[in-house]
Amino acid sequence: MKNPFNRPLVLKNTIQEYAWGSKTAIQNLLETPPTGRPWAELWLGAHPKAPSQVDFMGEWVSLDALIDQYADPILGKHVAEKFNNTLPYLFKILAADQPLSIQAHPSVRFAREGFQRENALKIPLNAESRNYKDVRHKPECICALTPFWALKGFRDADAIARLMGLLCPSGLAAELADLRSNGDHGLKLFFNILLTLPEERKLRLISEVIRNSCAHKDESDIFSWVLKLHGKYPSDIGIVSPALLNLIRLDPGQALFLSSGELHSYLGGVGIELMSNSDNVIRCGLTPKHVDVEELLRILNFTPTSSHVLIPQASILGEETFPLEADEFSLSRIIVSESIKYISPDKRSAEILLCINGSAQIHFDGGRSRFCLEKGGSVLIPAAMNSYGISGDAAIYKAGTPL
Repeated sequence: MKNPFNRPLVLKNTIQEYAWGSKTAIQNLLETPPTGRPWAELWLGAHPKAPSQVDFMGEWVSLDALIDQYADPILGKHVAEKFNNTLPYLFKILAADQPLSIQAHPSVRFAREGFQRENALKIPLNAESRNYKDVRHKPECICALTPFWALKGFRDADAIARLMGLLCPSGLAAELADLRSNGDHGLKLFFNILLTLPEERKLRLISEVIRNSCAHKDESDIFSWVLKLHGKYPSDIGIVSPALLNLIRLDPGQALFLSSGELHSYLGGVGIELMSNSDNVIRCGLTPKHVDVEELLRILNFTPTSSHVLIPQASILGEETFPLEADEFSLSRIIVSESIKYISPDKRSAEILLCINGSAQIHFDGGRSRFCLEKGGSVLIPAAMNSYGISGDAAIYKAGTPL
């Protein structure tokens, strides 16, 4: 019998339906008729909550179960040992018609401490109030397939004071004066005050914010986004987040990397999302889900950042790689055409290929065999598979683990 891991393995992937999802974007990618329901995410990977199914020797098998049985040939010995025989990343298509919650993910240290603490308190893993579902951190990357809006990391204190001074000059006069005096060292206190405002004062402040946003809406996308967020969450102070965090518009092919403790939100658009395999999320606004301000303040990084939009860099012919700072995952884009063909390195980890446009041929088994990868199709390339090539006219995103 031929080596079953010396070939691409076809994937069937799981749709996640959330209220903020698009009713057309993922359906169009998969060339599937719309169902009228919001398809928010397409999951590709071995996450136990919704693992991909793999066509293995003529049968559909859950990818997490297949890795349990054949970790070394699928992951490669190095990755299998480093990540305890698990695929360390989750690959997604994310389609947001509405804003996602304002959130952050803990570092490894905070994840371990929080998981142990909540276990000691006997909080069930599936409880709404549970913050920590595992002991892992959750760095992530978002790469735009359409124009994509996001919030990422705090602005500096001067910028926040200036913008909030336009939104609520009277309602936060004293707090803004303190922020100007204390600079970036005062960000945590200012943010804590905002998140813990008494209800009556918060509603008065929101009214002032909306009046002033209407007055300034033609001056900046910041104010128009405040109004959009208010339309969805009229009593949530999180609507001022575009004045606190960097507001970023990604063009298709541009990406962001989010590290531990970095406050963020995805506001709208379709993108490739790649992250470590963790479910640890701590929210503070724009959501009906559990919010834990105290824990969020504990794990947040309040150091101001710039947008740091990432552009893929040419690595080998036909492939461009995004400069990410993650041990668990790497992301690249493969573009093939009549004049450009891609040849993979000999040594690789487990890779997942997703075709987002066109049609490609994957050449394997020393060029003796080929597999057609069409738009919306995806395959797992086992680490044990020999070098392969891709030809055709297609755009493909590739997830892997750095070696």
